[in-house]
Amino acid sequence: MGRSLHGLVREVASEVAKFLTVGGVATAVSFVIFNALVHGDWALPPAMNRWPLPAYVIANTVGMLVSYRGSRSWAFRHREVVGRAGGRLAFFVINVASMAIPLLCLAFSRYVLHRDDPVADNVAANGVGLVLGTAARFVAFRKFVFVHPRVARARQERVAAARDERVA
Repeated sequence: MGRSLHGLVREVASEVAKFLTVGGVATAVSFVIFNALVHGDWALPPAMNRWPLPAYVIANTVGMLVSYRGSRSWAFRHREVVGRAGGRLAFFVINVASMAIPLLCLAFSRYVLHRDDPVADNVAANGVGLVLGTAARFVAFRKFVFVHPRVARARQERVAAARDERVA
């Protein structure tokens, strides 16, 4: 039978909390790498200061790997994955597509507002862009990558029925 509203709210709240925790760790990794590449750190000069967008992509690709591992093994471990590759392809596509949001925010700050200081870069990409991109990823992951077991069973039954119709 169906779940109660209270049970559904608890399930989604738990997923949101775990998703945000995993995302926080991945974001910290990306944040450190991005700032080291674009603004330097105590040991290294800013190797990619003139190329903040590629630096953001590099940093967030590393963060994406951290995010997938945490999402698959903890945040959404009770859900079924889509596809033979354990949802990796869909996860990658969603992350790349949603990375456009903070990249656009960073590009606007850099090339329209002509702000290239660490605060402006981080507010644009790791503040505004991160919040908008995270919301889009959460919805997309639940719908396309880590689906509820009931939804996965229904999909499998539809595929099997369609296959049986073709054979008959």
